[in-house]
Amino acid sequence: MSSRGPRKSRATVEKPATAEQVAKALHQAAEAGMAVFPVGGGRAAEMGDPPARDGIDLRLSGLDRVLEHSQADMVVSVEAGITLEALQELLGKSGQFLPLDPFNSPGHTIGGLLATGWTGPLRQRYGSPRDYLIGIRVALPDGRLASAGGRVVKNVSGYDLMKLHYGALGTLGVIVAASFKVFPKPLHDVTVESTHESMDEAWAAAERALNMPMAPAAVELFSNGRVLARFLGSPEATKRMVADLGWKKADGSAWKTHSTAAPPRWARVAAPRQELRRILGKLGADERWWASPGTGIANWAVAGGAADVQAVRAAVTAGGGSLILIAGPSEFRHDAGAWGTPPATLHLMRRLRTAFDPNQVINPGKFVV
Repeated sequence: MSSRGPRKSRATVEKPATAEQVAKALHQAAEAGMAVFPVGGGRAAEMGDPPARDGIDLRLSGLDRVLEHSQADMVVSVEAGITLEALQELLGKSGQFLPLDPFNSPGHTIGGLLATGWTGPLRQRYGSPRDYLIGIRVALPDGRLASAGGRVVKNVSGYDLMKLHYGALGTLGVIVAASFKVFPKPLHDVTVESTHESMDEAWAAAERALNMPMAPAAVELFSNGRVLARFLGSPEATKRMVADLGWKKADGSAWKTHSTAAPPRWARVAAPRQELRRILGKLGADERWWASPGTGIANWAVAGGAADVQAVRAAVTAGGGSLILIAGPSEFRHDAGAWGTPPATLHLMRRLRTAFDPNQVINPGKFVV
């Protein structure tokens, strides 16, 4: 089957219930020369280039157990198939949470979020999962299970192999379990908003919010001139920031609604903060996008075709940034290129891929290597 057009549905689906079964399935596929496509919640199924060949769907939803939760140590260990919502519900009973709010929610699994590297507006305050990921377990195509890190916060010595698997689309191994440092739920959570007729005013408003004495946990700027800001902290501090900013209060459910955003053709732009405004300004007035100005990340709902993506990517690259495709039809992703210009470290990435998955069993063709 050609990888140039839409892929046919794969007839073979395996649903392992344990990490050992995942490793066994990978090894059997490798021995048979077959490809394996790990599936968590399926929320990022269209990320990356079209696959190079067909293969087996390896659905990890059966790996959904909480392995350990130490409320006092603020650490949790889970299997990769647990959904983010289920994990948040468990942590919430102890007044804790994982600061993850990815788009195209609900339904993400923890393993899927680590494999794709997806984040949301809370990255402004808490960073990405790789900042609070403290342990990981992966299944390898040779049938082994490998671990890095552990279940305590200060555990990393030597090479931090966890970082290799984060955002690698499973090409170095299928994530079967992970451990995180978790956070206490804030005492006060307030959302405010402002709307502006001109984008110059909207950008200025976003910058003002970011420069408040107590930085907001998230600031989102939309192409229609709307700006959302979220303040987390003590009641006194958050009330003071909201009063000083002078914006109207918004319902906190605005963030949940925002997290469902998932355009059918979707690109993510990452650029230096000072360049992001210039890049987004080059998009047409009718183009829809939303951005986190504090982190230099924007999401673009692509209305045009592959040529439009390539033109914007050229401007992003010239500004020292990158543009990758998050979703879109197979032919569109092939023509536009999911990843853009290969990084200067491509030779190192290929050597790592060869070391972990020499026959490219896992997600062949989808990643940059």
